Order: sequence, then structure tokens, then C-alpha cells
Amino acid sequence: MSIWKRKSIDLLLAEAADSEKGLKRTLTAWTLVALGIGAIIGAGLFVRTAAAAANSAGPSVTIGFIVAAIGCALAGLCYAELSSSIPIAGSAYTYTYATMGEFLAWIIGWDLILEYAVGAATVGIAWSEYLNNLLVNVFHTSPIPFEWCHSPFQTSADGVSGIINLPALFIVGALSLLLIKGTQESAFVNGIIVVLKVAIVLLIIVLGWQFINPTNHAEYIPQPSIYTDKQGLDHNFGGIMGILGAAGTVFFAFIGFDAVSTAAQETKNPKKDMPIGILGSLAVCTVLYILFAHVLTGVATVEDFRGEGGEASVAYAINKYMVGYEWLGQFVTVAILAGFSSVILVMLLGQSRVFYSMGKDGLLPKVFSEVHPKYKTPYKANMIIFVIVGLFAAFVPGDIVGDMTSIGTLFAFILVCISVIVLRKTNPDMKREFKTPLVPLVPVLGVLVCLAMVYGLGWPNWLRLIAWMLIGVVIYFGYSKKNSKLNNGGE
Repeated sequence: MSIWKRKSIDLLLAEAADSEKGLKRTLTAWTLVALGIGAIIGAGLFVRTAAAAANSAGPSVTIGFIVAAIGCALAGLCYAELSSSIPIAGSAYTYTYATMGEFLAWIIGWDLILEYAVGAATVGIAWSEYLNNLLVNVFHTSPIPFEWCHSPFQTSADGVSGIINLPALFIVGALSLLLIKGTQESAFVNGIIVVLKVAIVLLIIVLGWQFINPTNHAEYIPQPSIYTDKQGLDHNFGGIMGILGAAGTVFFAFIGFDAVSTAAQETKNPKKDMPIGILGSLAVCTVLYILFAHVLTGVATVEDFRGEGGEASVAYAINKYMVGYEWLGQFVTVAILAGFSSVILVMLLGQSRVFYSMGKDGLLPKVFSEVHPKYKTPYKANMIIFVIVGLFAAFVPGDIVGDMTSIGTLFAFILVCISVIVLRKTNPDMKREFKTPLVPLVPVLGVLVCLAMVYGLGWPNWLRLIAWMLIGVVIYFGYSKKNSKLNNGGE
């Protein structure tokens, strides 16, 4: 039994052919770009932009977006090669299993919980914040009491301590039930949500430009200092470290582009369309993000983001500074809630696919791969995921889980970049629909940029990642290694 035993490419391709025979090649480059934009624009832009400006970079959060986009583009080229070569569920977990062996595959599968499950919790917390905004500013009713919509680690300005974030727990539970039943949003509804999201961003950019206060951009890159947030955590604010910290924070806003890579088997011409879909959606979103961040930090002050604005800073900035456009703040709140719901659904779905693959491989208990007799969904996996996500959403502050998602995804991207280099050495003759250019330069640069963002996220997040990985290592040697089908003749 070797912890470095790899799953053969032939076996993976056989599984792909066996389990996904019904897929047809119908997607074009432009439908992939639309899919990417729909997956990318979500809580990251509307929530993490303000958090990065408040804690790390001020107006230079725009430069942080550029750094994050470069890292995503380099990783995206690697995803394009692997997704066209190994078109099967499991994403980075599957790629790592084929290139670097079972132990690292387990590590990346465990790490993907930070991207999908903790990511869903982050968006759930943001959903809760915007629900209160909807109740107060659209329906003109009282907000949910502070103690019932915040974690026990948060305290209001009036000294009220949170108990549990019930709205976040509710939305995660409701969407988990939808997934168990197998209800999926139609392409039409998904398309409407995409149009809504992009329309919001464009409206804020176009209408907000005239409300930019030059004073707010006077010191575009603030002088280096230390900012201590409400939780007592220190952040490098300003200078190059502030920009890197902001890049690591707003990196959350780009999570979702890797969803494009999973559609390789349904793409008409993966060799041409996959890089256009991945890089095209990244390019469009990067331009929108930079303009959006420039307007937001110009309209409102850093103190607004640190104070009353909180996680609903976009609507707060519109209502406070864009006089005459209060309707836009209301429109933003309603549409963002719909958009957040779709993002949570996709993240919960992604987590269930990874757990399903790991359950089939024996690295997790069989219960994770059990399919409902009527609905044909991994319903027990979805129930367990609801418990995990629900605990994070109900009891952990949004800033902490957001940064955990960023650092977990960056780690996944690093292993995907390394996988391309390894697979070129171990399987040089494998058919590749798309080849990452300038290997090993592009993957190495991808690793370095992602590592720079990990560095910028600071030592508290490194410790959380290390602690999370150590828990994963204990579970692997205590359970997964003994039950692995690949290591026990089950494959």
C-alpha cells in the first residue's frame, strides 16, 4: 500500500466515458464566457471589495484585483489543459490523483472543502447581511436582532453579542434541500441572474462615477501601517503588503472560473474554446472589478467600510452618498440576494461532487457516494455538507471564513499548476486537447503569484490552513488509507 499510488489516466477516462455518456458537445466559447461570468460575479465583488479596502489597501484594492487576476489567469491556463485531458468530475482532486498520487489527492480533496463548503458559508453570511438591508431599506421594517444574525464572536457598537446567524443557516438549509431533491435552475433562470448581476455592476460604475470624491483617492496607495479590526486581528494596511493582502482577500471574487474547466466534455472544440471561455470570462470580470472598485472607493471612505457599511457596504455607499439613486440601492439588494443564492447552490453542488468522487474511491465513507433511490442525488453527502456549512455560517464571522476560502483555493490552484508539469513528464504522449503554453514557465509563475497572495493573507490564515491540513492528515492515515479502493485492489 503506497500513499503515492496514482490513478491511471486510462481508468479515469474509462470512468468518464462510463459515467457521463449522456453529455453532448453543445457549448461554444461564448457560452463558456457567459457561464464563467455567471459563476464569478457574486459575494466576492459585492462584499470582499469593501473588506479588502477597509483592512488592507484602501483605494489601491484595484491593484489587488490585477494581481489576483494574473494569478487566476496563469492557473486558468493549467486548468484548461487538465480539464480537456481528464474530463471527469472531481476537478483538482481528480487531476492530483492522476499526477501526484493518493495522499496529495486526499489533501487537495480535503482542501477543496475550504473552497466550496466554507465558500458557501461565506456567501451565506453575506446573504444574511443583505437580507437585513432588504428588510430595512426596501420593506422599511425592523431588522433581525443583532444576536440572531451574527456569530458569537461578533459584538455590535451597542455592546450586543451575537448568538447565532439564523438567516445564513436558513438559506444554506433551504438550498441543501433543493439539491437533495435534485431541483436545478434552468439555463433560462441562470441567464436572468447573470444579466441581473452584470447590470448591477454596470449601473453602479456608470451612475456612481459622477459621485466620486477626489479626496478619497488622494492617497491611492496608503502609507504602510497596521490596522486592527473589530475582532482584534492585525492587518498590514497600505504599501506593497497591503496590496498583496487585498489581492488575497479579493481573490475570493474570482472563485468560480474553475467551474468553466469542468465543462470540457460538453464543449464543441475544447482546444480553442476552453482557453477563450476561462480567460475571456476572467478578462471581462477583471475589467468590471477594477472599475467597480475604483468607483466604490471613490464614492465612500475607508471608514465607511470599517464602520456602518460592513458586509452590505455597496448598498450603504449608494444610500449615503448617491443622492437621488436610492432606488439603485434597493435594486442592488434584491438582485444581490438572488445572485448570492445561485452562488451558494453552485458551491454546495461542487462540494457534493468532490465528496461523491472521494466516497467512490473509498477515501471517505461509502455514505458520501450513496444515491437517493428516487431523486438520484448524493443526498446523504448533501445532508452532511449542510451540517458542515451550517456550522460555519451560523457561528463564524464572514471575514474569517472568506479568507479561509481564499487560502484554500490558492493552495488548490498551486497543486493544479504543479500537476501540469508532472503530467508532462509522466505522460508525455497523452492526448491533450489544449496545451498550456510555455511549460514549465507559466505553471511556475502561477505557483509564485498564488504563493505571494497566500503570503499576503498573513500568518493567522496560514495557521488556520496548517491546522485544517493536519486534521486532514490524521483522517487520511486513520481511515482513508485503510479503505482506499485503489490501494486495496478495489479498482
